[in-house]
Amino acid sequence: MQKRKLGKNGLEVSAIGLGCMGMSFSYGPPKDKEEMVRLLRGAVERGVTFFDTAEVYGPFINEELVGEALSPLRDRVVIATKFGFATGTDPRGNQGGPRLNSRPEHIKEVAEASLKRLRTDVIDLFYQHRVDPDVPIEEVAGAVGELIREGKVKHFGLSEAAVATIRRAHAVQPVTAVQSEYSLWWRRPEEELLTALEELGIGFVPYSPLGRGFLTGKIDEKTTFESGDFRANLPRFTAEARKANHALVDLLGSIAAKKKATPAQIALAWLLAQKPWIVPIPGTTKLERLEENLGAAAIELTPDDLREIDAASARIKVEGERYPETLEQMTNR
Repeated sequence: MQKRKLGKNGLEVSAIGLGCMGMSFSYGPPKDKEEMVRLLRGAVERGVTFFDTAEVYGPFINEELVGEALSPLRDRVVIATKFGFATGTDPRGNQGGPRLNSRPEHIKEVAEASLKRLRTDVIDLFYQHRVDPDVPIEEVAGAVGELIREGKVKHFGLSEAAVATIRRAHAVQPVTAVQSEYSLWWRRPEEELLTALEELGIGFVPYSPLGRGFLTGKIDEKTTFESGDFRANLPRFTAEARKANHALVDLLGSIAAKKKATPAQIALAWLLAQKPWIVPIPGTTKLERLEENLGAAAIELTPDDLREIDAASARIKVEGERYPETLEQMTNR
């Protein structure tokens, strides 16, 4: 597996990471723990060194899973986790709706709890999960900076933050990586975020790089989602939107046929081709899908391929918002 550097502070990770959320949260009931432990360890054996979790995935059980699976391999992996939600709530609106809490004292409490669940003495990358409008970002950056000086955290990150917020945070404590949604069906980071990150020397970690599974070609308007799968509540995943948006999957399929690849691999290869400091974190619960995703790192898209994808995708209007309004309001601020 090729390696890439996130930011200017020496954080080197596999070119493709593994998003662990779906193993415990958001895509139906939690998956079998022993199977997921085997999957996580299998990912390491296949060259993955970058794993993404958060305290609210569950809550808590995803960090516990990642800690159990990776603690015997700790010296071979980089673990990213997140703070920023009030304990007992989650970002999907359960238990009375998501509530933010990035007060410095809470950040430090979360760090201590996450260290225990992850069975480690240091968090490699500690993201603010969503910007808290009630806490100045300078205070957040300062709190994480203290944790870095104490040796409990190595790198500071932000998720779904606006460029102005990133600049303010970076002035207090250098930001190593920003995580936001980015894929062929959500390209807003291209408007100003990528330019700012390149200027500041900050790495970019796209989550949902396969459009929450849609860009794999395995989902169409007839697909039914099991109980607990949050996609059933997303505007972009109504049956009508899925039918309209399948044109994007057809485009990926046509490129994939020429490259002897899959639509998912083309979607990931496209992201990798955008910047050398982009590291997508597709999630999966299946070993064969993991291997398929990792195969994207070996696919080279030529400038002509990229122009063809951009020209064709520009003619496709993606239908449906990515989040309900209450959740979208928590992004880009």
